[in-house]
Amino acid sequence: MTAAMALLGPARHVVERNLMSYRRLWLIFASGFVEPVFYLFGLGIGLGELVGEVEVNGIPVEYAAFVAPGLIASSAMNGAIFDATFNFYFKLKYAKTFDAMLVTPLALPDVVKGEIIWSTVRGSIYAASFLAISAALGLMTSWWALLTVPAAMLVGLAFSAVGTALSSSFRSWHDFDYIQLALQPMFLASTTFFPLSVFPDWAQPLVQATPLYHGVSLCRNLAFGTISINDVGHVIYLLGVMAIGMAITQRRLGRLLLG
Repeated sequence: MTAAMALLGPARHVVERNLMSYRRLWLIFASGFVEPVFYLFGLGIGLGELVGEVEVNGIPVEYAAFVAPGLIASSAMNGAIFDATFNFYFKLKYAKTFDAMLVTPLALPDVVKGEIIWSTVRGSIYAASFLAISAALGLMTSWWALLTVPAAMLVGLAFSAVGTALSSSFRSWHDFDYIQLALQPMFLASTTFFPLSVFPDWAQPLVQATPLYHGVSLCRNLAFGTISINDVGHVIYLLGVMAIGMAITQRRLGRLLLG
């Protein structure tokens, strides 16, 4: 853990600060893990009795096993986006946490990187915990499934960067309604619960344009060991979203905090 933190450079201090702030708030931290478990048992296992099997790259699998990798990616998204939006905005506008950080030897890129990495850590912990439960239920059929955690980290990085970029542009708490308006349809429609083939032809390109779709597809292919060259495209897409979001965040914070 210490060696990994050292690789982050000065940004590790931002991660450590967030880690310390949650020492007495672990129950709040852990609460974000509960929702995907409900979806797994309610829809994946409960509804799965009625749905039967679903094909993944030509391989028939139980519906619960189909849903589980999608929920791993969604767990990473939800964990990352919460810290990168609500918590980030509070620290920026009210607590003035970033102003205090910039009085120290930390530079603006260190602050941005540290916040995005911390949000990713939170999402990755949710994803790893959910993977453990899915494996215990026998829903993971390949050792490749272990790589769903690094894949979920990519999902977390992408949504952390997008979340901080949006939060740095918001004017009030009311603007966060737009995030919820976008996240819920994305969660339901990014092939988490339904194969892409069930969507109308005109809707499929829209689904494929969402970051969560690429995260779900990557996690699902790894979970069943059906990886292909297309997964490289998923990785590149998520890294591109992260890079754009990080650049926008740094530019916006530069204007707000450094004038």
